[in-house]
Amino acid sequence: MKKVTILLPAYNEEASFPLIKECMAQVLRDNAGYEWEFLFVNDGSTDNTLQQMIRLHNEDSHYSYIDLSRNYGKEIAMMAGFDYVKSDAMIIMDSDMQHPVDVIPEMLRWWEEGYDDVYAERQGSEESWFKRKTSQWYYRLLQRLTRVPIQKNTGDFRLLDRSCIEALRQMRETERNTKGMYSWIGFHKKGITYKQHQRQEGVTKWSTSALLNLAMNGIMSYTTAPLRIASLVGLLVSFVAFVYLIYIFITTMLYGDPVAGYPTIMVTMLFLGGVQLLGLGIIGEYLGRVFNEVKGRPGYFVNSYNGKKTNGNENV
Repeated sequence: MKKVTILLPAYNEEASFPLIKECMAQVLRDNAGYEWEFLFVNDGSTDNTLQQMIRLHNEDSHYSYIDLSRNYGKEIAMMAGFDYVKSDAMIIMDSDMQHPVDVIPEMLRWWEEGYDDVYAERQGSEESWFKRKTSQWYYRLLQRLTRVPIQKNTGDFRLLDRSCIEALRQMRETERNTKGMYSWIGFHKKGITYKQHQRQEGVTKWSTSALLNLAMNGIMSYTTAPLRIASLVGLLVSFVAFVYLIYIFITTMLYGDPVAGYPTIMVTMLFLGGVQLLGLGIIGEYLGRVFNEVKGRPGYFVNSYNGKKTNGNENV
């Protein structure tokens, strides 16, 4: 019998556990032909999330949990899940249960037909119009900046075959954009659609600043296009400045040197200074990521796995 793990990263999701238990019970009922594991990753929660994980693990052997040493963020929490899962396939879901479990049988069917990455594409959600639109614009921008195909309106909700899991385990960078990694590793992919549920318990942990940071990481970690754009802007500004220099030279030769144009000088200086700072800022973003990666630090440390103390991240 094939074994499938559902990976559930969680940060302060104490209120969602009754719903999680109900949904996982449905998974067991609807997909009895598989051996199931429900793997939680406690991402440094400050409420009783860890206690809820321990309770479920003690009550039901289907549940396992990894307790990270602090809050590392969802991307690193998923990285820990990739390292610890031993199953033939893994399904990644959000612990708030906005991802519907009733599409899991379809994921399994396509996996059995030979697909390695069965990703779920949002067909509709209860999010605001502004949030949906900005998400669409972001994926369009990312698609144009990279040569690797990006699945739009998709997140981490997907089924990954063991081959995909092993490929992702080899990618040890800490400045991660897992959504880009899914596309980069390739393999045989299949898209299905789903309607995202509205959050029933707790509150979202994704503030506007956190979403902006995630979007920035996606661009900076996945493509060097911003550096190329900065270079092109620099060339364009230099060309315009050169043309303007010729214009000033010709007008001075023909009409003499009028009173110095203080506003023109100030506008030109501020414009050129702004372009330079923009270019330096983009370079700084990439340099900061290089600085973090060259340290060679582990992506995370683990307090315990199923209640047993570990030596940091010994499973890597």
